[in-house]
Amino acid sequence: MKLSDTMGEATLGGRFTFPGTSLTVQRIGYGAMQLAGPGVWGPPKDPDGAVTVLREAVAAGVNHIDTADFYGPHVTNQIIRQALYPYPAGLVIVTKLGARRPPDQSWQPAISPQILTAGVHDNLRNLGLDALDIVNYRAMGSVHGPKEGSIAEQVTVLADLRRKGLIRHIGLSNVTATQVAEAQAITDIVCVQNNYNLAHRHDDPLIDDLARHGIAYVPFFPLGGYTPLQSSTLSTVADRLGATPMQVALAWLLHRSRNVLLIPGTSSVAHLRENVAAGQVTLTPDSLAELNGIAAATVEH
Repeated sequence: MKLSDTMGEATLGGRFTFPGTSLTVQRIGYGAMQLAGPGVWGPPKDPDGAVTVLREAVAAGVNHIDTADFYGPHVTNQIIRQALYPYPAGLVIVTKLGARRPPDQSWQPAISPQILTAGVHDNLRNLGLDALDIVNYRAMGSVHGPKEGSIAEQVTVLADLRRKGLIRHIGLSNVTATQVAEAQAITDIVCVQNNYNLAHRHDDPLIDDLARHGIAYVPFFPLGGYTPLQSSTLSTVADRLGATPMQVALAWLLHRSRNVLLIPGTSSVAHLRENVAAGQVTLTPDSLAELNGIAAATVEH
């Protein structure tokens, strides 16, 4: 299997190279969380369909897959291996640590050195890898977003695992600007993954700061997450451009800054194709002005 050579710069949003690395990805990637069963627990209802979605993504030129071994748990990584191993040259798999899924299906912190180290080995085993391209430390935070507090111990553990050759590069997820600075004092950070979309723009200053340093910003919930983006403005712009509202929301993120990488997730081939096609949507200055007004009109609760 090889990555498609037919998908050009424009169709997948162009390319981005993680700072200080040889890892270059298309800006439209794929988030694998929805490949697990309901509630990100257990196997999917359609395992063959999950394999098909992954293979379709790679065939479309996607070479950035976001995952975590606590999705399932273990299920999503095992499906990625089943679908794509041996992995095509140029495929970048980004995983994350910091959570665990006990039998009650809750999400619990997993932040001790021993658990973080075990998590790296779980990812290696289930993905069939000798080293992980990028590992994000995901701070649990709260339902309202990132929560301040030192992450030095956890980042130091990952830096040690990097020195041992088990991790190639380190990123962060669900963190504040203060935590990013703390981590950067310990090791090189290549990406930050936070909640961000058209209506949820608290990280605007952080995105701009990371862009100045060439560090990737990867929004999770780019389409609103569990409560999809709903906006009459978004729908109006989409109708005018002959696109879907979700394609326009993704196109806006690509336009927001060159360091923004997308990882929309889906378990549907049709939805995957819709997401990938967002790279072909061109936003006019008038459309951008309208879309930029959505956040101002959104009342955060």
